[in-house]
Amino acid sequence: MTIETIVHYLHMYGYVIIFLSLFFGIIGIPAPEESLLVLIGIACIPSELSLGYGVLSAFLGTFIGMIVAYLFGKQMGHSIVQKYGRFVGLTETRWMKVQEKYKKNIKRTVIFGLYLPGIRQINPYFAGATHVKFSTYLWCSFIGSILWTIPYIIGGYYLGSWFDIPLNYVSFFGFIFLFIFICSTLFKMVRKKIRNQLQGQGEAS
Repeated sequence: MTIETIVHYLHMYGYVIIFLSLFFGIIGIPAPEESLLVLIGIACIPSELSLGYGVLSAFLGTFIGMIVAYLFGKQMGHSIVQKYGRFVGLTETRWMKVQEKYKKNIKRTVIFGLYLPGIRQINPYFAGATHVKFSTYLWCSFIGSILWTIPYIIGGYYLGSWFDIPLNYVSFFGFIFLFIFICSTLFKMVRKKIRNQLQGQGEAS
């Protein structure tokens, strides 16, 4: 789906298309996501959309999509693993180990997994299949949906305010923001590892 097509549907259906695009994108049906979020911010500048309603529509589409995918994973996930897991070497013992490892980092995985295409779609189903506590998943999804949608929309709003951005280039900004997020995450991880090593050397001496 091109940016021009997205703009056309935005003009026709407004906030409904925002909700549906994010909802379908989260549950795994191909739909624009980061590009749409940036475009929402840009479209708010000439008052084609309300920034508040745009953010709300994007948040609800993301959040509800995550809940629906979680519930489906909880209902069907384990039975699918039992039925087809043996074909990929996923025995019941291995499945139990996978669940334990996944649940240890569930908060970070759900909240920040939204920034990673592919992981974003798999995460809710996997959380449901591994029977992550619903209350924990609910608030992690709530926070994650806010932290994912708002920065992209606000980023698009300010970029559109400062620069005259051709629509053909809007799709690149989603990748740029993703690249910045990955770089900042890697930088923090490396810095933390170096700090721990220095502390360990200091204690040893």
